[in-house]
Amino acid sequence: MMFAEGHGLHPGHENLGGHIRFFNLDSGIFVRVRLPLLTDHCVLDSVEGLLVLQRDEDTAIHLLHPFTGDIVELPPLTSLAMQLKTDYTEATKLKLMRHISASISVADDGVVRVMVILIRMMRAAVATSQDTEWSMLSWRVPSHYQPLSTGGKQYLVHDTFFEDIDPDVAQVFQMEAHLQDTPKLIVTIPREILAYPVYLVECDSEVLVVGHNDMSFTHLAVHRLSDLVSERYVPVKGIGDKVIFVGGRALCVSSKILPPTTGNAVIYQHPRELTFSQYCLGSSTWSLATDECSMSMSGLTQGPCSLIPHVFTCCSRRHWNKGLMYWRDNEPLTWKVKQKFRDGVNHSHDPSLISPTRLFS
Repeated sequence: MMFAEGHGLHPGHENLGGHIRFFNLDSGIFVRVRLPLLTDHCVLDSVEGLLVLQRDEDTAIHLLHPFTGDIVELPPLTSLAMQLKTDYTEATKLKLMRHISASISVADDGVVRVMVILIRMMRAAVATSQDTEWSMLSWRVPSHYQPLSTGGKQYLVHDTFFEDIDPDVAQVFQMEAHLQDTPKLIVTIPREILAYPVYLVECDSEVLVVGHNDMSFTHLAVHRLSDLVSERYVPVKGIGDKVIFVGGRALCVSSKILPPTTGNAVIYQHPRELTFSQYCLGSSTWSLATDECSMSMSGLTQGPCSLIPHVFTCCSRRHWNKGLMYWRDNEPLTWKVKQKFRDGVNHSHDPSLISPTRLFS
């Protein structure tokens, strides 16, 4: 993962000297890479080991392999903004478009095709490395949690909990980068199997579905997506030494790199708590996932579990690419933004703070 530095050090910040760190979620090894490209690009997403970048100058989208330096050039987002029939100004459209989830496929002839879900606009668009503009797809994306992108496909959960029509199921849709068909409904999950909210995560090359098994939020359950598609509703009993982090997105991490955490667990911010909680799948018990030092509001005190907030920050795209740390939902984000203004740190890579005159820098 691209390591979340915190302290206002967004990718490309001058204090990083053109470098950026990556953290291996299996081995715990840090790799520091020189990427001067980030001085005039902002990071929008990461997928299949690549960084999805937007160039400040003209909104062109680039796929960057951070270790080889290889780049795939894609059309600018301005070509997509003109296709949106809304009352938004073009500056607002471009601001909203920065919140994306991308999937990538490569044809036999080497042509790269990318599909992006515009999360805040509920639309999708495609472009190839040979195109000069993006193509907006005609259909709307179902309302959903953060999508999971893997193997050229995107999976998303549409939960009907707040809808009047059939409010007792969650639906999983599949979208493929090389197809332009409407999202394909692949499974409907009864509420008695997994209750709101429901998340998707890739673990050992398999897609898992994580959620509560009742509306009391007392227990969690993990199912294989392939089992649910086949209407086999037996929860996964264990995930070995893995730990699943659930935030806006979900990550699977080896417990060996996060002492003193143990494997076979799910870590996330419990709906009724303000702290990061750990749920052991084996014993069906909850415990705190971080110590008091690691949850310091200042972000300056580092405790023995201090890597856990960094991994959580990678699950929250509101924080991950902006030099902000994810602590608790809204309060710390406000505090960190104020801190950045007070310190005079360049905050222009935060889409929520961009003015029309500073849209690309």
